[in-house]
Amino acid sequence: MQPTQLIPHLFRTEASRITAVLCRLFGIEHVQVAEDIVGETFLTALETWPYKGIPENPTAWLYAVAKNKTKTWLNRNQVFREKVEPTLSGAEAGAEQIDLSEENIADSQLQMLFAICTPVIPVEAQVGLALRILCGFGIEEIANAFLTTKETINKRLYRAKEKLRAEKVEIKFPSKHEIVSRIDAVLITIYLLFNEGYYSESQDTILQKDLCLEAVRLTYLLIANPSTNTPPVNALMALMCFHSSRFEARNSCNGEHVLYDDQDERLWNHELITRGAYYLRQAAVGKSLSKYHLEAGIAYWHTVKGDDKKWENILDLYNQLLAQEYSPIAALNRTYAVAKVRGYEVAIAEAKKLNLYNSQFYHLLLGELYSKVDKNEAYKYYNQALAIVRSETVKNLVNKKIAVLRQIVKTD
Repeated sequence: MQPTQLIPHLFRTEASRITAVLCRLFGIEHVQVAEDIVGETFLTALETWPYKGIPENPTAWLYAVAKNKTKTWLNRNQVFREKVEPTLSGAEAGAEQIDLSEENIADSQLQMLFAICTPVIPVEAQVGLALRILCGFGIEEIANAFLTTKETINKRLYRAKEKLRAEKVEIKFPSKHEIVSRIDAVLITIYLLFNEGYYSESQDTILQKDLCLEAVRLTYLLIANPSTNTPPVNALMALMCFHSSRFEARNSCNGEHVLYDDQDERLWNHELITRGAYYLRQAAVGKSLSKYHLEAGIAYWHTVKGDDKKWENILDLYNQLLAQEYSPIAALNRTYAVAKVRGYEVAIAEAKKLNLYNSQFYHLLLGELYSKVDKNEAYKYYNQALAIVRSETVKNLVNKKIAVLRQIVKTD
């Protein structure tokens, strides 16, 4: 792997870990300092590795550079050294305190996640800030997740940081009462992290496994802690296991995206399906039925083939999901289940009611639905999708669909 490929991958997996440890050391009011040090660390890698080669242990190299840059920063910043450093916890202050062991990284990330997801800032700001600091999301990716503009996200994150600084929010594991008020935002953050990895709108590659694996890792941390091992957390883990089980089938050997109906079931990971079923059973405790329970149920049925009631069950779960928490994308996905149960013309009518003209998924789905009943209309919607799709992988898929339709229309 070339440095230009490895460094972005490591930024996704390691930047948030170093940031969390530094923020835990400095305090959340100095989050910008932590982000600057991490940014300089990866810039050094970008400037060094292409010429001197990739280190034998790239992660250890990054950790060592981060420690050195922290020490240099502390030595140069007299105000920080005199006013802030004496307040740092532990026997010694400064770079010597930076513990980048797996255990401390895990503790720091979990504490940081709950510190950011505090009710003193709005939920959308909590999630956006967590995605930025702890998940390595770019501003454009966060804007896509919230269906808004980069300018709006920049302003939202700035105000959130200022509020956290003014309120002097501490980075520590919250009490049982505080966990209840913050866990929803924590789960939304992890859910969006996994979704961006599972179907990226901002990258050429559809599937970014490193993001999905990081979401799974963070959920494992929640399950491992008795205070946060709740039914919705287990349901989210089940959801991710079911989706992850189809990773290898979603991309062809040439890196092309493979639609669900064309996937090779032999490539599905049945161990992950079994694990998902285990976590779904763990989630079936108490009376709560979260959106993660319902989505996990939908994901489970997508790992089943040959069941006559499959699509009826999926449609029923989508109906429950939309009644509990409406989402335009969930409503759009539901129409595919409608097509399987009630027919394509009914599904097309329901999809059009959504009026999601700015969504690539809207045009892609209508192209797929119309391909069964009206090839000319399918051709039109695929072309409209092509005009707004950013991923080269999806563009290639759409162009193939258009080529097939042209051949069929020409033959007819």
